[in-house]
Amino acid sequence: MRFRAKIVDLACLNHFSRVVNTVARLAKTCTLRLAEDKLYFILSDKVANGGVSVWCELCQGNFFDEFQMEGVAAEHNEIYLELVPENLSRALKTAQNAKTVKIKLTNKHCPCLTVAVELPSLSSTSRIVTHDIPVGVIPRRLWSDFREPSVPDFDVSIYLPVLKTMKSVVERMKNLSNYIVIEANLSGEMNLKIETDLVSVTTHFKDLGNPPWVSDDESPSSAQGKDLESMAEARIDIKKLLQLLAGQQVNPTKALCNIVSRRIVHFILLHEDVSLQYFIPALA
Repeated sequence: MRFRAKIVDLACLNHFSRVVNTVARLAKTCTLRLAEDKLYFILSDKVANGGVSVWCELCQGNFFDEFQMEGVAAEHNEIYLELVPENLSRALKTAQNAKTVKIKLTNKHCPCLTVAVELPSLSSTSRIVTHDIPVGVIPRRLWSDFREPSVPDFDVSIYLPVLKTMKSVVERMKNLSNYIVIEANLSGEMNLKIETDLVSVTTHFKDLGNPPWVSDDESPSSAQGKDLESMAEARIDIKKLLQLLAGQQVNPTKALCNIVSRRIVHFILLHEDVSLQYFIPALA
């Protein structure tokens, strides 16, 4: 099992750093899955226990100048590692104006991701700062626990308002309640609501637009049978929503939200070469 990669381009390095930073704000520990053409950061708290799930996918070719790996076996050419993303985020922070960053799977007392940062220096010798990040190697028999979460058929899919705006609304609401209701319909309307014994607050967004999802077995007209005005809603933990909005550094070109009424809210943030999915289970 071997893995080594190298980033030379500063823009790619900063972009990768932002992605890792975002993941670190969403998950204390996560699984890093390495495949030949992609990397995945996965957090699969069992949704049944009220935990969130995160699935972040990156095309390695858009970040790394070199990327070599040999998986567990020829027919299973992948590596699954458990790590604390905050440790990787901290290591990358030292690399903000680095000449190169090399990441390698090593074994020093325990398996590690070793991040070697070559910094520019005034003399002819370069300074190299090395970080050893302990990782756990996940055995193959457990890999099936880390499959991409399946999305149940959602009732409504809607584009999100500007995330900064949404964040400031949710931040104000969190002082009033621990729970927030997200509701949306197929006419591009979305409401964020808080209802307590003392106060009821609603923020309305309209003209957001609904993504044109058409699955293979569905003609575009089947959506026409649905009542476009009726709201699908889910009540969720406001802190988990804020965690996503506050931790988000990927600056997505598209952000959308799928609601399965009273079951789950599924967020998708898309940037050219990164997709981040975040699942928050609904509360009764």
